[in-house]
Amino acid sequence: MQAKNIWLSLALALLGFMFMAWGLMAQSEGEPGVGAGALTESSLNESSRVGSGRCTLELEMSGTIGPASVDLFKRGLKMAQDKGCPSLLVLINTPGGSLQSTRLIVEDILNSPIPILCLVHPTGGHAGSAGAIIMQACHVAGAMVATNMGAATPVAGGGQEIPEDLRKKLISDTRSWAEGLAKLRGRNEEFAKDIVTEAKAVSATEAFEIGAIDYLAERKIDFLTFAEGREVTLGESEKTLVQVGDSLVMPHDLRYRTLALVADPTLAYLILMGSLALLYYEITNPGTMVAGVVGGVGLVVALISLHKLEVVWGGLALMLLGLALLIAEAFMPSFGILGVGGIASFVLGSVFLFDPAETGYQLPLSLIISTSVILGLIMMGVGYLAVSSFKVKKKGGYDDIVGLAGEVSWVDESSPTKGQMMVHSELWRFESETEVKVGDRLEVVGYSGLTLRVRPESSAATKA
Repeated sequence: MQAKNIWLSLALALLGFMFMAWGLMAQSEGEPGVGAGALTESSLNESSRVGSGRCTLELEMSGTIGPASVDLFKRGLKMAQDKGCPSLLVLINTPGGSLQSTRLIVEDILNSPIPILCLVHPTGGHAGSAGAIIMQACHVAGAMVATNMGAATPVAGGGQEIPEDLRKKLISDTRSWAEGLAKLRGRNEEFAKDIVTEAKAVSATEAFEIGAIDYLAERKIDFLTFAEGREVTLGESEKTLVQVGDSLVMPHDLRYRTLALVADPTLAYLILMGSLALLYYEITNPGTMVAGVVGGVGLVVALISLHKLEVVWGGLALMLLGLALLIAEAFMPSFGILGVGGIASFVLGSVFLFDPAETGYQLPLSLIISTSVILGLIMMGVGYLAVSSFKVKKKGGYDDIVGLAGEVSWVDESSPTKGQMMVHSELWRFESETEVKVGDRLEVVGYSGLTLRVRPESSAATKA
């Protein structure tokens, strides 16, 4: 019964994992321009394109700014350079996010070898908090009509109240940072200060009027046309003219979506603490397996989510952990627990490790799922055989012949109670309670060393 319960739990866990992965694949395939894993050409018609013969890589920075956004921007910048695109267009629509992630993105923008063009997009979107600060760092900044930006006062991630002294330090630090960015790009420094100290937010129209952005656009192509030929400063002092071209869209792939799912600071902290608790339980109660496996995988994911481990190195760590778990499965009676954990770790590692910006190729989700299912079935089969082997009754022991009957083949003349008999086609020495003769049928009742203890066969049916 215990083995059946274990297998039922493992089967449900595997099915749950498969359905979750299929759900992500369906979600990716259901959204235009998302999840394909390859660059797609924008739907701009020929007459609206600018910069013939060139390209502008386009990526969307939506949702909460966090480790997933940082990873997406880094990969987009790398991909733009690899594709030879002289500019990168970032479409911003975010309520804000992590201050640490914002600083990392701004740092990459300031040190970018190509111009970064930022547009609050689509109509009705906004660049709140972290998004407003990122806008100040961009070489060319614009917004669609009916959008807004601002409200960048630092707040605690969990919504709790920040101690007054710490709050003053955070506001002062962020204010001076935002003002410095605005001054660097020649934008309204007063606005950059007010969005931090006063949580000020303005419409796109007002932002354009006060010089907080460079252009107010009705269409995306209008913004690109405006940016074409503008002189901007790259790095510390390098002057260059912005060049734009046909839009190549970088989709939100599975790697981004997986990171975005676990990158919420509160959730990442809970995963970290839960993983540490599970590992502690496994150490103090060896043999539970499930706690150790979940804790190990969760710890790596939490470190990635909290910016303590680069995504690529985290993916490699997950794949090595998966390999270790699969090897351990072959030597430890875990009933498939280590195998399932190893497969899950392998899948996450595959998603994080393979970067299209580096390799030019992204592993299809269908390939990851099918490979995982095959590995899962193999491991479940191996585990099933291992469990089944425990139920097999051992053959060839003395207990197997107790109760069987055999025929006397030789009797010791000096001691008629001893001799040899054939039992189950094997010749055994015996010692009887009474005198016997050749041809008698005797029943085995026990053994002492290599000698069987026997008695005359009863009239009842025997196992012989």
